[in-house]
Amino acid sequence: MGACFSSASKVSGSNSSASNPTNPNPTHSSNPNPDPSPDPNPKARETPQRIPRRRSGVACGKRTDFGYAKDFESRFSIGKLLGHGQFGYTFVATEKATGDRVAVKRIEKNKMLLPIAVEDVKREVKILQALKGHENVVHFHNAFEDDSYVYIVMELCEGGELLDRILAKKDSRYTEKDAAIVVRQMLKVAAECHLNGLVHRDMKPENFLFKSTKEDCPLKATDFGLSDFIKPGRNFMTLWAVPTMLLQKY
Repeated sequence: MGACFSSASKVSGSNSSASNPTNPNPTHSSNPNPDPSPDPNPKARETPQRIPRRRSGVACGKRTDFGYAKDFESRFSIGKLLGHGQFGYTFVATEKATGDRVAVKRIEKNKMLLPIAVEDVKREVKILQALKGHENVVHFHNAFEDDSYVYIVMELCEGGELLDRILAKKDSRYTEKDAAIVVRQMLKVAAECHLNGLVHRDMKPENFLFKSTKEDCPLKATDFGLSDFIKPGRNFMTLWAVPTMLLQKY
């Protein structure tokens, strides 16, 4: 299913060291490592052999029908690039019928090599659908696909990341009152996730955008790449963290 399997095997003979200066046999004295049995494959002893990596022909994502709408190009025109990640790019796009501007996350199917990558995309769309309508979650419009890409159409937020706004304050910093307003909105997102049986697992300033450049505009959660639905009996464990957390020194 689009997976790449690899294996490597080394075949080498073992060497034993032996020397006998008193051996009267000149043939053995010139060969410190006698081998009484002939090797049927001397090249295998001399050179480690690697089995070549086996690749399947088509990526899993390329062969998957996600079940999304197929008319993206007839409904939207893509504009400037906003950013990119490991599997895709985010653009500004315009809806042809209304002229409304939206954000489009375009994910390349060829990069979805494994079935888990396909499931990650499907899960992200399901999460956006589950949280649709919340004031502090970026609004989800629809998901589309064609032969090469999956398109996730969302609300366009042009106010920049929360992290950038924090850093832009420099010496002035956030007052306790302003910080409380921001944190309250972030906690509302966490609460909404929990009400819908979700865990976010990546709450940080980089994953929140402001709707506009206005000082009092709402904050929107945008990235649910590590989020997942809670399943009975399942333990969630994130294996990457700062060293102090891994060592439980906090």
